Amino acid sequence: MSAQKIALAQMNPLLGDLAGNAQLIHKAALDAFKQGAKLVVTPELSLTGYPPEDLLLRPAFIEATQQQLDLLTKELAQYPDLTVVVGHPKKTPVGLQNFASVLQNGKVIASYAKQELPNHEVFDEVRYFVPGNQACVFACEGIRYGLILCEDAWHAGPAKQAHAAGAQVLLVPNASPYHLKKEALRIEVLRGHIAQTNMPLVYVNAVGGQDELVFDGGSFALNSQGEVVMAMPQFIADLGFVEIRSSGDLETGPITPPQSVEAQAYQALVLGVRDYVNKNRFPGVIIGLSGGVDSALVLAIAVDALGPDKVRTVMMASRYTADISWIDACEMAQNLGVQYDEIPISGPVDALEESLAEQFKGLKTDATEENIQARVRGTLLMALSNKTGRLVLTTGNKSEMAVGYCTLYGDMAGGFAVIKDIAKTLVYRLCAYRNSISPVIPERILTRAPSAELRPDQTDQDSLPSYEVLDGIVERYMEQNQSIAEIIAAGFNPESVEKVTRLIKLNEYKRRQAPPGVRVTTRAFGRDWRYPITSQFRA
Repeated sequence: MSAQKIALAQMNPLLGDLAGNAQLIHKAALDAFKQGAKLVVTPELSLTGYPPEDLLLRPAFIEATQQQLDLLTKELAQYPDLTVVVGHPKKTPVGLQNFASVLQNGKVIASYAKQELPNHEVFDEVRYFVPGNQACVFACEGIRYGLILCEDAWHAGPAKQAHAAGAQVLLVPNASPYHLKKEALRIEVLRGHIAQTNMPLVYVNAVGGQDELVFDGGSFALNSQGEVVMAMPQFIADLGFVEIRSSGDLETGPITPPQSVEAQAYQALVLGVRDYVNKNRFPGVIIGLSGGVDSALVLAIAVDALGPDKVRTVMMASRYTADISWIDACEMAQNLGVQYDEIPISGPVDALEESLAEQFKGLKTDATEENIQARVRGTLLMALSNKTGRLVLTTGNKSEMAVGYCTLYGDMAGGFAVIKDIAKTLVYRLCAYRNSISPVIPERILTRAPSAELRPDQTDQDSLPSYEVLDGIVERYMEQNQSIAEIIAAGFNPESVEKVTRLIKLNEYKRRQAPPGVRVTTRAFGRDWRYPITSQFRA
């Protein structure tokens, strides 16, 4: 028997677009069939998109999904003996389950219910699904395939169960969200299963942005020795192929080399912005430029995601805005070919301060006056958004969001927070990475001291520790869940640790009102950070 070809359909589904997702599956099946594949594997919940969240609680959604699956099963019958694995939710006698059906010649020849339901980080499948407990093994052209789903691959039991049921090759459909360095972690975990079962495996992952989550694709295949014999690109929809010998092991195919952390993070942000804007049908975006590094990075990402025609920038200078900020913002807009407008804010700010003068009589000038400037800018951007339909992209980074160095209804006003999970130190690294492709960010933006420019001679470090220190504390406390004592033991100044962790607690109410944004770390402020606002506990 000659080698058998498997197609890996690295799809970018649109959540809830059942007919559109079915078309993507159909197209992948057609392309695979034309290229001689006998088996097509699509991602987890490929028919609905992932995660459907509380749509799964609506009977109409489950019924419509089943109707679309029935229709797709009939349509794929036109490709004789082609086997297609499709992911979908299914109502069963035991309850709703996360399912994968194996379609062949107009019939469902096998099916599998996910056994390990993730209930950590961004996942809450226990809320919706009942776990399965049975192996799924099916034959295709003489090869016996075992089927498991996503989280199943992070536990030893399901793979062992499939092997005991006679599987020669393991198929692993996934909707696995990206975080930094996750692609290496996946391979490491799956190599452990191969060491126990000697089964080669094919790992197929979804790609695309879904609200805060980004799915990076990066589908791959490992042979029975745990070696990567095929690897697909990250962050793009694609159809890949791997061949299986009659012995059941895998042939070596194209291997996309791994990318740097900076390249991965940047592409994740670009994909997250592109899909959020396009899937929600916004005609374009608006960005408030400040001449600083954060808005510069957001602008570069937006142009790479959407093209310059869909990006509009606005410089809103105050009496404290330095000439170099003005010059650098204008230069970057010209470098990227985007619309650039200037709206001075001195008039509206003066009017508000005059209106409040009687109420503020006898009180010292403080952050209140600074926040008025930020809120005028937020109001102007949202007015432009209302008038044009374009989405405002906010420019706050993770370091600022952690400690509340941001203004409610000011610089936090907008629809999508592009870099809300990017620490300030990583912001600079991503800017350097983008400039290595083409130098679009003026060098002075990267070398001058960061400042909100809301009072004379202001810099961020007037109020905060150095960003190297701040980011180190935030990463350990927030992402790694280390205690205050552990962070101090790692060499951080106790006063800085106390200040930063106190500010993280105090500013929970602000973050609850922030727009969604792309998640790229193991823990972002959003789906996987669920601290109460009202709480007296203090470590």
